[in-house]
Amino acid sequence: MNRRILTLLAAVLPVAVFGALLTAVTVPFVSFGPGPTFDTLGAIDGKQVVEIEGTATHATTGHLNMTTVSQRDGLTLGEALTLWLSGREQLMPRDLVYPPGKSREEINDDNDAEFRASEQSAEYAALGYLRYRNAVTLAEVQDPGPSAGGLRRGDAVDAVNGEPVYTVQQFTAKLADTKPGQTVAIDYRRKNAPAGTARITLGENKDRANGFLGVSVIDAPWAPFTVDFNLANIGGPSAGLMFSLAVIDKLTDGTLAGQNFIAGTGVINSNGQVDPIGGITHKMTAARDAGATVFLVPSDNCYEARSDDKGLTLVKVDNLAQAVDSLRTITDGGQPPSC
Repeated sequence: MNRRILTLLAAVLPVAVFGALLTAVTVPFVSFGPGPTFDTLGAIDGKQVVEIEGTATHATTGHLNMTTVSQRDGLTLGEALTLWLSGREQLMPRDLVYPPGKSREEINDDNDAEFRASEQSAEYAALGYLRYRNAVTLAEVQDPGPSAGGLRRGDAVDAVNGEPVYTVQQFTAKLADTKPGQTVAIDYRRKNAPAGTARITLGENKDRANGFLGVSVIDAPWAPFTVDFNLANIGGPSAGLMFSLAVIDKLTDGTLAGQNFIAGTGVINSNGQVDPIGGITHKMTAARDAGATVFLVPSDNCYEARSDDKGLTLVKVDNLAQAVDSLRTITDGGQPPSC
């Protein structure tokens, strides 16, 4: 083998090895970047993102977009370098995202559960803002369980054995002296259906001596209509604020967005408090790319959001009422609280 061939091999071999490493070796990092956005006033797959049935709704205009963060796992070295060099993606050690001892499926299930809980909180926050009165509300009905088939998630409990209850504390007290096998009468109101009485034979639970109804209850604003959120596979709780705003917009006169393209993010609790989220700058990038000009920012995220405002008007939000007032100020041509 002559010297020219040896020289060529010496030059090409490292490149070939490095190229193989780029495509074959995975790295212990997860990338985060701008994800898809969804207009909570719009439709997806033929269904309204926020669907309200059983009461009159009002026409809406503009956009109220929720925003997401994309996530990629199982990156090769080449993919990780490409994403990092793009300037749009953030790399994070995988162990911080998927802690050892917990499977990816378990973590994804937790994220999905958080998202579903955020939908419930968004509904309660919106109904509370609209002054619907609290009721003893069934948050869950175990199936199988003593109440399955008699009571449903979302029912409001008005009485136990003919005695009125107005709070969870009163409801719990009425069941404290019952025994397994005893039958109780539960007077309820049901969304989009007549009120009724369910006669439930109480079961047993090893953690208590009294009868077991098989439900979880909360004090929450109750309305006689249903609110459904038709988005799937969107993990985490950060869509709550935008969901609540869409419910309010559809149930009130006028429009919150006007002709504006509003986007935003924020965890919301059932009392309407807005809490911070992760990945704010990625969500802002996604909003800007989708066409938004205004972005609703949880107050505790303002410092990070200001570091790269993406050319968006940043509106500071502490709670749902403030967010509604800010949107009305914008549509009236005023200046809302800013980051």
